[in-house]
Amino acid sequence: MHNLTTPVLYVAGNINVDIIMGTLAQWPLPGTEAMLEHSALRPGGSAGNCALALAAMEIPHRAISCQGNDAFTPWLAGYFPQSAAGWPGYACETSFTVGVTHPDKERSFLSNYGHITRLSADDILQQLPEQAIPGDIVLLCGTFLCSTLFSQYSTLLPALRKRGYRIAVDTGWPPTGWTPELRAGVYTWLPDCDWLLLNEVETLGLSGLENLDDAGAELARQLNGRGGCVAKCGPDGARLWTTQHKQHAPCQPVCVIDTIGAGDSFNAGFLAALCQAQPPDEALYWGNAVAAHAISSSPRSYPDWQALQHHIEEMSHGRG
Repeated sequence: MHNLTTPVLYVAGNINVDIIMGTLAQWPLPGTEAMLEHSALRPGGSAGNCALALAAMEIPHRAISCQGNDAFTPWLAGYFPQSAAGWPGYACETSFTVGVTHPDKERSFLSNYGHITRLSADDILQQLPEQAIPGDIVLLCGTFLCSTLFSQYSTLLPALRKRGYRIAVDTGWPPTGWTPELRAGVYTWLPDCDWLLLNEVETLGLSGLENLDDAGAELARQLNGRGGCVAKCGPDGARLWTTQHKQHAPCQPVCVIDTIGAGDSFNAGFLAALCQAQPPDEALYWGNAVAAHAISSSPRSYPDWQALQHHIEEMSHGRG
């Protein structure tokens, strides 16, 4: 079993309801209807998926968010019993995302506004200790969906740094696309980040470059130099760029059932490894292991500590 005195991983951002539907070969014509063979109702959002994976692995963590005041509010809070008591409430509907899967394993997402758009920097700071212990990490998720919080990143990140936290950010994909104005705004607060955790197309989009290696290296140069940029590349594993080097961690093939939340699961494994004092190159394999377990399970599940170590040992043999 892992050491329970390890640093705490605080996961802040979009914890919402996920409605997963599939498989949709083509969008229905307006005014028509379609029946899909698969569906799931589950807690989710980028922050929610990551927190659930950490709970399964028994990694010390806290889920930080807010909540609405409708029928979904107690249902969603019930999945985060150690954290939800600290969530401030707003007089609004719960946020939810409808995820539609397609035959080529791609996904489309439709989200309402709801409570996650109310989450503020003050909400997050009030749920965090005034002073981090060495190694504590704050992961900010769903950057562009948490619209109020996003507008406050330029003040939130320095406040987290002042309290001594390491900072990781998974922005997700911006609904407006990567406009030059949006990229310029993000670049103003990247120097406060230790880790940037993106998927391949987000890495290209934020950097504005066409080559992944160039894009990852460019974003790593924008960070504070204490971490790096990670690109989650699906079946190709994950790639890491720091100011000193780059690393590729391939992943073992699995029977893919549901890829929604794969990147969030990777975040949990990668950052859990850092909290366990693993080097970043090894942390990539932890992230791959958690993501592989998640996307090959139905209903969705995450590895416990023993299963995680088993996955890592198997990958180590493969690397040997």
